[in-house]
Amino acid sequence: MKAAVNVQDIGHNFGEKVVLDKINFQIKKGEIFGLLGPSGAGKTTLIKILTGQIQPVLGESMLFGKVSMKMTGNDYRKIGIMMDNFGLYERLNCYDNLKFYTMINGIPSKRIDEVLDKVGLKDARKTIVANLSKGMRSRLLLARGILNEPKILFLDEPTSGLDPKTAGEIHKLILEEKEKETTIFLTTHNMAEAEKLCDNVALLNEGKIVEYGNPKEICRNYNHQKKFLLHLYDGSEVTLVHDKSSIEKLAGYLEKGELETIHSTEPNLEIVFMELTGRKLD
Repeated sequence: MKAAVNVQDIGHNFGEKVVLDKINFQIKKGEIFGLLGPSGAGKTTLIKILTGQIQPVLGESMLFGKVSMKMTGNDYRKIGIMMDNFGLYERLNCYDNLKFYTMINGIPSKRIDEVLDKVGLKDARKTIVANLSKGMRSRLLLARGILNEPKILFLDEPTSGLDPKTAGEIHKLILEEKEKETTIFLTTHNMAEAEKLCDNVALLNEGKIVEYGNPKEICRNYNHQKKFLLHLYDGSEVTLVHDKSSIEKLAGYLEKGELETIHSTEPNLEIVFMELTGRKLD
């Protein structure tokens, strides 16, 4: 099966600043792919290249086998994009914002109420965009992104600045799109979000991909300590090494009913990124 997204040696710079340095990866159909990196790492620039908004200095990107810069109007109808304030008209209400895009793309108008209901904005359909809260605005941006039932959905920091409840609602909607076999390209600097949603991630730093793979597998690969952390019912904590020498000790705690919780010591993506780059994702 052909990759839904194919990125080959993409390079880009703004003046003398190199933003992307020969980036390579593929995304399979129906996969949630996460591009992780701090602000200014080049994540948004890459989305603009993939969606044909800007021409890369080097390399080539393809969506479903077609070069991004050669896509036609019909190709763009297969793409959904959620970027900060991308395509929202402040003086129009929620319904009319989406109606504008249904008219341009030949989408049945009944689809508007379907997506507004899906993202929890049914009661706000007549609310002017300028009066929306940040969370409601994010849901409207997502509604616009899925309005055309895209084959590929690009999400640029979709939960940035949102409270945990609203972020969780956005996550649920993203996973529902995955169930429909929509290919999803997600950029974020939130490692917990990436670990929860993504099938594969690429860690981007100073224009280069420094690590790629399944989030859990990456974390296991960087588990240098290989220890168990035990929390006992008396409140004390015990550290055991990850080998057969700990079997009797662990069995003893279990037999006596003293063990409350046990955790392995593999790092999260944030710690892996710091180990590789010396800097934080956020």
